[in-house]
Amino acid sequence: MSTSKREEVCSHLRHIRRELRDLDQMLKDDGLLPEVTELKEVHASLEALYQLLAGKTKKKPKPQFDD
Repeated sequence: MSTSKREEVCSHLRHIRRELRDLDQMLKDDGLLPEVTELKEVHASLEALYQLLAGKTKKKPKPQFDD
């Protein structure tokens, strides 16, 4: 993907995330909030897509085992 196209996509994703945050706040204020898990899934999907396009990867946490 070319740099300019990537920047354009990243810009759109930032805008979508901002809009989703605004919608979330309005829904909370009106008491019409959907299930939290649904919102988290959508946000996680957008975040993963943004990270992929931005070329940034988050480190996966090391698994912790109970001994």
